Amino acid sequence: MTRQRKTVEVDPVLFRAVYDSPAALPGRHRWVTSDHDVRRIEKLLGMPAGSIGAPLWVSGDEPDCPKCARRVTWLDIVSSALHGVHDPAMIARVMLGERRYVNTEVPAAIPGVYCVDCRTPIDGLRSFKCHNWAYAFEALEAVVDRMTGGDRGADS
Repeated sequence: MTRQRKTVEVDPVLFRAVYDSPAALPGRHRWVTSDHDVRRIEKLLGMPAGSIGAPLWVSGDEPDCPKCARRVTWLDIVSSALHGVHDPAMIARVMLGERRYVNTEVPAAIPGVYCVDCRTPIDGLRSFKCHNWAYAFEALEAVVDRMTGGDRGADS
């Protein structure tokens, strides 16, 4: 059975419970986007340099592009999202705004991400988060369901 992917706004307390646990991110590896790539993201989105100050976490089964061996980061995610998925202003609002969001599942792999340098598909990316957005891990899914009107209960 496949669960529907859903992103919901949550209160800061629940968000902190998700965000403060990078060790619980899915995948074999967890890493932070390099400063160099953060500056490239700002340029790509048309933001002033230094706008993004919080860590941009990534996790997955393989941290590097299978073709060019470049470390996969938020730069690849943002670049891919700008190709017909999200506009730059929306991405900037999510990354820098005051609202907090979580996805209600941990995907087997995040679809549609390509290496920014060589355009090779990135298949093993499992999670990415910034200070306003994160993937909820399974222990918090029941809480999110209750918050959004579902009632799966704690034992689901």
